[in-house]
Amino acid sequence: MRTRLRLLGAAFAAAALTTLAAVSVAPPASAATLTEVTNFGPNPSNLRMYLYVPDSVAPRPGLLVAVHYCTGTGPAMYANTQYAALADRYGYIVVYPSVTRSSQCFDVSSPQALRRDGGSDPVGIRSMVDHVRQRYAVDPDRIFATGISSGAMMTNVLLGLYPDVFSAGAAFSGVPFGCFATTNGSEWNSECANGQITRTPQEWGDLVRNAYPGYTGRRPRMQTWYGTNDEVLRYPNFGEQIKQWTNVHGLSQTPTYTDSPQAGYTRTRYGGSGDRAPVEAISMQGVSHNLPVDAAQAVRFFGLDTTTSPTTPPPTTPPPTTPPPSPGACRVEYAVNAWNTGLTASVTVTNTGGTTLTGWSLAFTLPAGQSLTNGWNATYAPTSGAVIARNVSYNAVLAPGASVSIGFQATHTGDTTRPATFTLNGATCAIT
Repeated sequence: MRTRLRLLGAAFAAAALTTLAAVSVAPPASAATLTEVTNFGPNPSNLRMYLYVPDSVAPRPGLLVAVHYCTGTGPAMYANTQYAALADRYGYIVVYPSVTRSSQCFDVSSPQALRRDGGSDPVGIRSMVDHVRQRYAVDPDRIFATGISSGAMMTNVLLGLYPDVFSAGAAFSGVPFGCFATTNGSEWNSECANGQITRTPQEWGDLVRNAYPGYTGRRPRMQTWYGTNDEVLRYPNFGEQIKQWTNVHGLSQTPTYTDSPQAGYTRTRYGGSGDRAPVEAISMQGVSHNLPVDAAQAVRFFGLDTTTSPTTPPPTTPPPTTPPPSPGACRVEYAVNAWNTGLTASVTVTNTGGTTLTGWSLAFTLPAGQSLTNGWNATYAPTSGAVIARNVSYNAVLAPGASVSIGFQATHTGDTTRPATFTLNGATCAIT
């Protein structure tokens, strides 16, 4: 087992130059340095915490947790990736957790690590996040996790255990939440590593949901990267991650969008076609476990590539498991103001049913030629065709008889009529 763990780490220790070459980001002259933080809160597995705060912090900074590979450390992750240089540019803060156990791998296997607040490494990492939030004006809707190999596995685990903390993750050569589980104290699961564990999307999704029983809020977006020739964590794990996170988001296994961002890469998006789809997956033809880590694309997926918080958070998740209202248990009032090639739409949604909605989504199809340019009081994706407007943090709860007002601006090519139908959490609404 130790040989396998060393292999897992050696692949990424050798990846340092490849990682640095993945993007070209010239770090600006900076006095900011990596600093170790101690006594940051509950830390059952004795992790070490390293913090990078750029000289110029955004007014409402994002927070990124960057998790190292086996045999790595927080300082090595800092030195061998571009996340700190990008933080200098965009003003977000970076936490680099560091393992102290001999394998220098994160615990993604034990029963404690796979249960919310159950113990081990995830609890320590959560404490690091809380420590930073107590000291900086972190935007709670822009807290993210990313990792490589063992750190990518931990990224899956953090998103599963703490969906109320993390808005998205980017996993470079990881495995699904729960795939590496063991009950004998071992850190290594050969079946999972060899791509021999396959489950249905529902089964994978249930592993995530059961890690935090009763949770009905948003679910984090996931970006996953994999080389088809991965010799350490075999390529089938890529497809199993897609199964898991599309199911968690209630999405089809059929991509909404497919392209090739560069030669040999196939990118698929699920539940949206834009830069911040609920699930984004990048397959890298012929690439081994020693894959290039494109930090800039992860930062783009998170929406951290700006010095200011967006006016509305990026789309995160379809409606949670709150039961939808019965058919006809919602009403939509829709008013449009149009001019030349533009329009604004004001939409009031009323829950006319008897069940409180903790998280909601309004689905509608824009007439041909209409395309969203911005919106308010909800997140919207995609920008044309079949659109889903989802609640933001401050209007997630819609009690019986309560209403929420949202709206958007759009361009048009002549047709300024309203959508023909609206559905709230899957139920068709009356229109007035």
